[in-house]
Amino acid sequence: MPESSDVVLSRPTSSLNDIRRPVESELSEFKSYFRDAMKSRVFLLDQVVQYLLRQKGKQLRPILVLLTARACGGVTESTYRAAALVELLHTATLVHDDVVDEADRRRGMFSINALWKNKVAVLLGDFLLSRGLLLALDHREYELLHIVSDAVRRMSEGELLQIEKARKLDIDEATYFTIISDKTASLLSACTGCGAASADADDDVQQRMRDFGQALGMAFQIKDDLFDFGVDDIGKPLGIDLQEKKMTLPLIHSLKEADRTTRKNIMRIVRQKSKSQKDIAFVSRFVEEQGGIAYAHQVMMEQAQKAIGLLEELPESDAKEALADLIRFTVTRKK
Repeated sequence: MPESSDVVLSRPTSSLNDIRRPVESELSEFKSYFRDAMKSRVFLLDQVVQYLLRQKGKQLRPILVLLTARACGGVTESTYRAAALVELLHTATLVHDDVVDEADRRRGMFSINALWKNKVAVLLGDFLLSRGLLLALDHREYELLHIVSDAVRRMSEGELLQIEKARKLDIDEATYFTIISDKTASLLSACTGCGAASADADDDVQQRMRDFGQALGMAFQIKDDLFDFGVDDIGKPLGIDLQEKKMTLPLIHSLKEADRTTRKNIMRIVRQKSKSQKDIAFVSRFVEEQGGIAYAHQVMMEQAQKAIGLLEELPESDAKEALADLIRFTVTRKK
């Protein structure tokens, strides 16, 4: 009999190194595949790409593709292409995001636009997008291309909806869930969907794994939003979402529960172009006292439990266990 999601989530949390262990050898193969996919004969472009490759992240998305494929039947040559496709398009969106946000740092290093200016950064993002498209088309991976392209569309729409709502400040819970579903969860759903498709899983399993990635992504983003209100000090500047007028679940729920005068005072601070640390501390205290943090944590755990439940029908394997560990890691991480 499958364990309940509450029991699974209550287990000790594994490290990301433990989670990736079932696909460690496949991940090494992916890295080589990914480097080859980014090669260029243009010296400047190759120079920028080599710098980009040194910005080593957690590689969560390729790990998710590989683990899903292993859990759904086995890693194939198509799985490596799926992981590379996801990572190419994701990296392209990050490079373009840094241009849009005028960011000068990425993963502790100077961003591409900070070193080579916006024109080179935009063109690099275009190059990565084209490499991803060609990788899929050259091998007739039409299903993988469709899954990932739809995720990129959703990510763009989610980002634009968030920008629109930051201007109007009229966001409610339903709109917030639409934003994070499109902006964050869509790509993790694409990872798990591509992993299952690459393993030639049947349609029901593929849909279940897409839903799993979606629930995981929702939990991941809510956890990220909680950090902004001082839930675990992770080095992310507390109040960064408030400074950018981003309305996230803890604040949205707290405003809904507050009286009219309090709402008006809080929204006056949110609308300010620049906020002091005193302002940020005041809003954070309000959110905690109104139960916004507890509520967001509850919703996050509901998404995590949903994700655990979607794994239950998969056969037992080290990859399935690693996916369950990844859910626990997501909701307990400190950064």
